[in-house]
Amino acid sequence: MQKRYRLKRRNDFRRVFRAGTSVANRQFVLYVYDRGNDEPVRVGVSVSRKVGNAVTRNRIRRLVKEVVRRWVDRLPNGVDLIIIARAPAAKMDYHQVKSSLRHVFSRAKVLSKPVVTEKERGASG
Repeated sequence: MQKRYRLKRRNDFRRVFRAGTSVANRQFVLYVYDRGNDEPVRVGVSVSRKVGNAVTRNRIRRLVKEVVRRWVDRLPNGVDLIIIARAPAAKMDYHQVKSSLRHVFSRAKVLSKPVVTEKERGASG
C-alpha cells in the first residue's frame, strides 16, 4: 500500500476508534471515520498478539493490505478505515480474506462499486 493511503499516527487511530462507527463479522472488525475532506482514504491494520505469533500476524497484515490495495480506487475520499483482525483470520487464505473483507466493507457501505470476483465474472459473460 502506498504511503499516502496509510493510517499510522496514534492520534489518528484514537480519533477513528472514538468518533467512528464499527461493523464486524467473525474474522474482522472495520472502523470507519469520515474526516469530511477530499484527501485520499487512509487505512490502518491492527492484528493483536492473541491472533498468533509474529509470523502469523504479519501474514494476515500483508493479506489484508493487498486486498485493500486492489480496492483503493473504489473507496471514498476523506475517510479513515481501521481493520482489526480476529483470531479466525489466522487460518484464512487470500481468497477467504478477500471474501470476508468484501462482506464487512459492504455492510459498512464504503465500497462505491461492487467488487466482482473472478467466478462471478466468468459466469456472467
